[in-house]
Amino acid sequence: MTNNRVGRSGTGEPTSSPLRVLALGAVAGPALFTLTWLTLGVTSTGYTLYGHTFREYSPVSQPISGLGVGATAPFMNTAFVVTGLMLLVGVVGIVRSVPAAGSPTLRRWALALLACTGIGQALCGVFTLRASVVHGLAFLLAVGTPIVGFVVAGRYLRRVPGWRRLGTGLAVVGSPLALLGLIAYFVAFRPTADGAEHGVAGLIQRIDVVGVHAWFVAMGWRAFREPGSTPPASRPASGQRPSASSIAR
Repeated sequence: MTNNRVGRSGTGEPTSSPLRVLALGAVAGPALFTLTWLTLGVTSTGYTLYGHTFREYSPVSQPISGLGVGATAPFMNTAFVVTGLMLLVGVVGIVRSVPAAGSPTLRRWALALLACTGIGQALCGVFTLRASVVHGLAFLLAVGTPIVGFVVAGRYLRRVPGWRRLGTGLAVVGSPLALLGLIAYFVAFRPTADGAEHGVAGLIQRIDVVGVHAWFVAMGWRAFREPGSTPPASRPASGQRPSASSIAR
């Protein structure tokens, strides 16, 4: 007897396991990013930005993007871009793996808003702190969009059997925490050389980023483990007995 694991995509068509594997991008991307800034934060020897030399890197006071300048720049900026692309692939995999339910328009908005985090993260690696304005906008796209995106995605997922709890968590917990994290970061952030060497803005930013990424990890893992269903063609019609060939399968 063979076991054809076929799920239901957001379009209502059967979804094969390879498509669900794409959702793991939302798991592996954040893991890679976190491991990178943890490692580089220990090994960084500092950097020079706008004429000021930071002789020591502090993960408590300085932003993750500080690792994208100086000797650690090639590694950190690569992690930004790769993680962003993995999140994009993961979001597509998540949406393709979720059974169709409710409004197709709401599903498309959920896809677009969730994808903004991956796009913003990749742009942070292309436009470093040396291009502070564009980098700042990319940062807002990455961690600010989930404030709305989690609500929209949560509303859609609440209508999907088996996804209601996660959908509620996204809308009721994930979105408010993303907002509070962003507000706390800007309150603690001081755009001066002295400010970057003191305070806790770097720590708050890390908590905010990890919190946002955690919800993508939860969605990616849930989508990957989406239970398969028997293809409609292999189910006997109502009132009919299954054929001998179907029983053999």
